[in-house]
Amino acid sequence: MKRIPFLALAFLLLLPALSWAQENRITGRVVDAKTKDPVPFASIGLREEGTGALTNEYGYFQLAGLEKTSQDSLIVMTLGYERSAVFIKRGSTEDLIIELKKRVIELSNVTVKGGKLKNLELGSKSNNPGEGMIQGLPGSQYAFFVKNDKQKKLGNVRTVSFYIGENGFPREPFRVRIYKADGNYNAPNTDLLTENVVVSAARGGEWYTIDLSTYNIPAPEEGFFVAMEWIVGGDKFYTTNFMDNYTPYGQIMRPTFEYKESRTWSYTIGKGWNLLTLANGQGRRYNAMIKAEVDMIK
Repeated sequence: MKRIPFLALAFLLLLPALSWAQENRITGRVVDAKTKDPVPFASIGLREEGTGALTNEYGYFQLAGLEKTSQDSLIVMTLGYERSAVFIKRGSTEDLIIELKKRVIELSNVTVKGGKLKNLELGSKSNNPGEGMIQGLPGSQYAFFVKNDKQKKLGNVRTVSFYIGENGFPREPFRVRIYKADGNYNAPNTDLLTENVVVSAARGGEWYTIDLSTYNIPAPEEGFFVAMEWIVGGDKFYTTNFMDNYTPYGQIMRPTFEYKESRTWSYTIGKGWNLLTLANGQGRRYNAMIKAEVDMIK
């Protein structure tokens, strides 16, 4: 018998593992149930595994298969569509076609009777970001609660603004999300902005403002959450190393230490919302640097 070289033998021993890695994956496409058009930037999460992925702009997704359990539920959620669940078993689950039904959402306009509209700024008022960076992976979000501290009578949301950092890739696209604070422990929950608003800053190191006046979003009296959602641009993942142990994805937000309370929540696919409770040495909380302008009714 001929001897098998050690490296060749090692490769042969690895073949079953490589084969398993290729087979144990989940791939597919998310489409509109009626039009069959792709649904971009939908979150795909495995309930028990606690992992997930995001569809790209063509509705395609890919994620690792089951490891903790032999079966699980694939939860599909996105803006403007009903939530869907698909039963999954361990092994190769490829070329899934998941159809989502549109949600019918009616938002009433604010009618002003006998009053005048003035501009009211809510949220961060600083032009100097704090030390640190806020970065995410596709599908993750950071939501800041722009609070109506003085209990003014509010109309519609005019604009929202994010302080984009100069590092990373500041011109990468992201999706704007607006939420009511009606989740568990007043977490972000119900979408107030029900359309896809995907934007891209021209540069970093400054405020980037998005005009939302045409969407007629009524601002809740107590305030609301403004969130940045990291998405997938095309079929590429943009990363850069500017520190030895830190690799950001896409654009980066900067933090602010203007408040003594935590107003920022982070969202991860498969794990949900979590309140950030970091603070600096003066007891001021680490919050995302976000602000909004709304109509104030006089």
